[in-house]
Formats: sequence, structure tokens, C-alpha cells
Amino acid sequence: MEVLRSISELDQLRGPLFLAIGVFDGVHLGHQAVISTSTRHAHSADGTPVIVTFDPHPAKVLRPSDAPHLLTATHHKIALIRSLGAGHLLVIKFDKNFAATSPENFAEQLVRNSKPLREICVGHEWSFGKNRAGNLDLLKKLGARFDFDVVGIPPVKTNGAVVSSTAIRQAVEAGNLTKAAEMLGREYTILGTVTGGEKLGKKIGFPTANLSAHSEQFPPNGVYFAEAWLEGVLLHGVVNLGYRPTVSSGEPERILEIHLLDFDRDIYGEDLEIRFVRYLRPEKKFESVDALVRQIDVDVRQARGLCAA
Repeated sequence: MEVLRSISELDQLRGPLFLAIGVFDGVHLGHQAVISTSTRHAHSADGTPVIVTFDPHPAKVLRPSDAPHLLTATHHKIALIRSLGAGHLLVIKFDKNFAATSPENFAEQLVRNSKPLREICVGHEWSFGKNRAGNLDLLKKLGARFDFDVVGIPPVKTNGAVVSSTAIRQAVEAGNLTKAAEMLGREYTILGTVTGGEKLGKKIGFPTANLSAHSEQFPPNGVYFAEAWLEGVLLHGVVNLGYRPTVSSGEPERILEIHLLDFDRDIYGEDLEIRFVRYLRPEKKFESVDALVRQIDVDVRQARGLCAA
């Protein structure tokens, strides 16, 4: 998949261009409907489909103190879009300067750099441009002015509920990973980078990989049996998500760490994708480190049993 980083790079692609535009946080079933529809239309017209998204999430720039947690950081989102078979992805840098772009100017830039622009496909509630002044109705008027078609994808529902990034975030936060998976069309995972820690796990016989996530939405604190993918290889482990009350000192910090079963390799700096398979128990403060070690041993044996099941 070719990743473009500026609208001007669209002029390198063979027209006509069919653009699927959205934030696409989570790349859930609704987003997939936008992408697949645009791609299908492009192929039927011998055109080039291009998925267009933004980095960072616009809310991080427009309302940083109130921005939602992410379902997918940008590099995770790119990987998911790549897995859909996309040939071209345009990632537009979303900063204050871009946020000040009017809806009309944004459309003009897309038209000017496409040879030609045939269609834009978006979700039914998509908004764009300065102060989010643009919507589907305005986009259709701009399409009539600049001679491109506009497709608005109606809501996608699962079990009667509209699929949305907000609904998925709420499900993950509540620990309802089944509902989240239904709306995503896949299991919910977090892609994080392994960072150096205090090596407390190694000192007590259970080394862990600390993950630096990228503002993703976490499920409730606790201990989980988990699957992990490292460079495409499936591993299993025990995740602790929380504040490590037995061994931590100083300012509490929420940490995501995983003890990988039968694994002994330095993976600092590498990306690890985590799926929370089963909740094992809540996080708690033990009366001693020895008591914590005994409980971790129980957790690991339970995880091994789940691996074999």
C-alpha cells in the first residue's frame, strides 16, 4: 500500500480518483462500508481508489483537554486499512492551520490535485472544514459545482445499535469486548510499543513487557489472559492493567504490561499487538511481594490451561 502525506501527491495517481474520506478511528464496520463502497465504485469505473484520513485525530487539535481515547493510533489504523487491501492511503496532517481550512477550499484542493476527481464517499454524519461547517449536504453542492459525485453511506447497525467509534469506546471501557468486536468486525486489540520499565517483574521471576500505548481506550483494570502478536507471530501471556499497588511507589501511573509465556527475548522498541481474551481477576494490593508472586504463579497456570483448551 502506498502512503501519501500531502494532497498535492494525488496528482501522481492515475485518474479518475475515488476518495473515501474519514477519521476512521477503529476502522469499524461503518468505516469499512465507506471504504468498500468507494473501492467497488472505483474498480467498476477503472479508476483509482484512495482512502483519505487524518493524523492526529482532529479532536486532539480542536479540543485537546477533552479529546476521546483512541480505538486505533495512526500506525495501527494504517495497518488495519492495509489489511483491507487498499492500494493508496492519503494521511493528511491535521494541525491548527489545516483546521482553519474552509470546506470549499478543502474541496478545491482535492479537485485541483486529482486528474480528475470522480467521487467522494463519506459516512452519513461526516463533517469537515473550519468549525466543522461542512456536512454531506454541502459536499453534494460542492460536487455539483466541481463535477464530482458524492456518496453518503447510511448508518451501519449490529443487533439494532448504530455502529460508531463512541459506542465502541464505551463498550471497551465497560469491559464489553464482545459488543466492541461485533461493531468492529474483528476482536478489539491495542498496538503498543515495548518500552523499558523498572524491571520489577524480572526481579520476582516474571519478566514483563511494558507497552507504551498511544492514547488508546483501555478496558477495565485487572489481570487478563491475552494473545499477543509480535512481527506476525502469535504468543500468549498474562496482562496486568492498572497501577501495580503492591510494588509501585510514588505517583500512581496506569500501566499495561504483559508476561509472555515461554518467551525470553529483548523486544524493547518493537510493536506488540494485544488482545484481551479473558478477564481473570481484579487488580489488588497484596500483603507482601511473596503473596503477589504466588498469585502470579496461579495466573500463569490458569493462562496455560486456557492455551491448551
